[in-house]
Amino acid sequence: YINRRKESKRNMIVIKYILLILIVVFSSYIGILLGQRYVMRVKELKEVKMAFSIFLSKIKFTYEALPQVFGEIATSIKGNIGSIFQQASQNMKQQEAGMAWEKALEETKTNLTSEDIEVLKGLSPLLGKVDLEGQAREITLVDTFLNTQLEKAEEMCRKNNKLYKNLGVTVGIAIAIIMI
Repeated sequence: YINRRKESKRNMIVIKYILLILIVVFSSYIGILLGQRYVMRVKELKEVKMAFSIFLSKIKFTYEALPQVFGEIATSIKGNIGSIFQQASQNMKQQEAGMAWEKALEETKTNLTSEDIEVLKGLSPLLGKVDLEGQAREITLVDTFLNTQLEKAEEMCRKNNKLYKNLGVTVGIAIAIIMI
């Protein structure tokens, strides 16, 4: 009876430590996921800048229609940003280009902030309504604003990504210590 009781107690201790380790691992994982949002925002802003570079080249040298250009950008750039361009291309079949762009920005789930979205919406009023040079100037202007947003996003990523990772580990360890 005493040996079974000791073995049962030993098993409970092993289970307890396994659970404590799982708590630390799980909270660390949550911290990593929260920090990843900032990394993804930076990635998506860079993808938008690349998409605008493609857009600028296409309208200057190919004279293709906007829905077709946006469709080609969507195939070149995958993920959330590609989805925005794909949705805008689809929307342009029923709406004018500016409205289609805004609707795509609002409907597509991304890691961009509302401030980033507002900068991108700056392209809407003149999209498809001005000549090629006017359109090129508008894209360049929005790209300049995106540079500012990218700098802010990179700074927030440096601060917050590390913060959330460390916070996740710290909270997990704190919970484990309390449970001991």
